[in-house]
Amino acid sequence: MSKSMFFAGISFPKIPTFAFLGLAPLLLTGCAALQVRMGTRVYLAKTPVVAMSVRQAGEPGIAPGQKAALVVEFPQPDGNRLFTEGAAQGKVMWRELEVISTVVTANQKGTVTLPEDPRLSDGKMPHVTVTVPSHPELRAELDIPLRYDRSYSLDFNASNGAKGFDGSSGTDGAGGSTGSMDPEHPSAGGNGSNGGNGGDGQNGWPGGDAPDVEIQVAFRPGPHPLLQSVVLVGRQKDFFLIDPQGGALTVTADGGSGGAGGTGGRAGRGGSGGIGSPNGSSGLDGRSGSDGSRGRDGHGGSITVVYDPQAKPYLSALHLSSRNGPHPAFIEKPMAPLW
Repeated sequence: MSKSMFFAGISFPKIPTFAFLGLAPLLLTGCAALQVRMGTRVYLAKTPVVAMSVRQAGEPGIAPGQKAALVVEFPQPDGNRLFTEGAAQGKVMWRELEVISTVVTANQKGTVTLPEDPRLSDGKMPHVTVTVPSHPELRAELDIPLRYDRSYSLDFNASNGAKGFDGSSGTDGAGGSTGSMDPEHPSAGGNGSNGGNGGDGQNGWPGGDAPDVEIQVAFRPGPHPLLQSVVLVGRQKDFFLIDPQGGALTVTADGGSGGAGGTGGRAGRGGSGGIGSPNGSSGLDGRSGSDGSRGRDGHGGSITVVYDPQAKPYLSALHLSSRNGPHPAFIEKPMAPLW
């Protein structure tokens, strides 16, 4: 007997997982076909176009670690124009185009990415070539200029301390036993027991200490001066190329904040006196626990900037923070190119 899935008394044959995986490309193809039928997409193989061009969406240029969207335009014989989907919100599907790139990497959605390490692109020109397999006569190329006027940031902040555990609540006192109200045989009600004291909250854990940081800054002269920089923390090295006219590098090595103290436990309530002749006395409420103290803040790391004399006028491009640590130190000395 074959395995089946049942729902509301109806039996459906069980479909193997690989069957769904095999349907995925068909579903995607079907989605594209539906979009074409609705007029929101077109098949280039069935669409007359006379030329093509490619450009960046928005301001031209790309910085290390940055992404940029491409727009491809197709003039038609009747004077209308078609655009790619995505940034241009057009009807041409990127899946019908082929993008070849150098220096930058391109994905299947018309987006290019420049590596974060500036050494990999320094002195090179990112380039893309777009072709259309269904129209082999069409070809468009684009150079993407490098730019370094963006803001970079590195965070070496220490972790914050954990909150202390809350104190436990005190137990409530038990009620007194019931006596007798019979006038001929009266007996007193029992006294309620006292409530327990709440536990004290635990002190918060201390914040962590940030590591020490060294920043080296060399100067690259030219019509548009640039700052070469490497940030060293232990064995980690991060490289940057900064245009001081609009660019910046922020480095933080703040100490972690101390954790909050735990809340003191609730006092237990005294038990009520038992009914009798006379009634028993109620127990006393317990004492609430004390709140824990806040943990101490961690120390900020020491930040040392070693810079070339020619870079001194541009040091305002560095934004540094070492909360609860020493003030950043600046050391001036001749620096050779860092790469």
